[in-house]
Amino acid sequence: MGRRSDHSRAELEALILEEGQRLMAEMGFARFSAREVAKRIGYSVGTLYNVFGSYDLLLATINTATFERWAAHLEQRLHHASTDRIAALVEGYFSFAADHPNLWSAIYDHRLPADMPIPEGLAARRGALTDIVVREVVAILPDATKERAPRLARSLVATVHGHCAFALNGSFALLGESDPLEMATARVKESLLAAGATL
Repeated sequence: MGRRSDHSRAELEALILEEGQRLMAEMGFARFSAREVAKRIGYSVGTLYNVFGSYDLLLATINTATFERWAAHLEQRLHHASTDRIAALVEGYFSFAADHPNLWSAIYDHRLPADMPIPEGLAARRGALTDIVVREVVAILPDATKERAPRLARSLVATVHGHCAFALNGSFALLGESDPLEMATARVKESLLAAGATL
């Protein structure tokens, strides 16, 4: 039986997101079920859609919460970095993906329908992750090229993502590569040095 009067809308949203992330971490995107989330929290699946608007927006919100966890993970790595903050960023990317493979994969497995733009609020929250990379890139570029930082940061994220994905899906192992983290870090630093960065 549903517990429709047990929680305020804000409390219900937080409850759904918490259980949704837990289920995504356990089952992965392909086996994720809004009905199972509803069952676990004691509400109907219709309640989930009333709160989030649709299945796609529920997934987008769950994935946005993952972006926020990931950003916090990067900030923690940077807080404890001794001097090599770029290496700390790359390691933070790899370690979050390795520690939370289903949550990380779901970010890339789910696509909103072509006619459904991501809500501005969710996009802004997701952008905090890239903002960290941009901030760190700006800090090491010469004044004359700092305006290139956002575009360069996006390219670097793509480079690290490719290496990380190959590492996690076993492609690098098949190629005989034993240290994809070192490779990714080296490629990032090469790109930064080519842009005039001081490392």
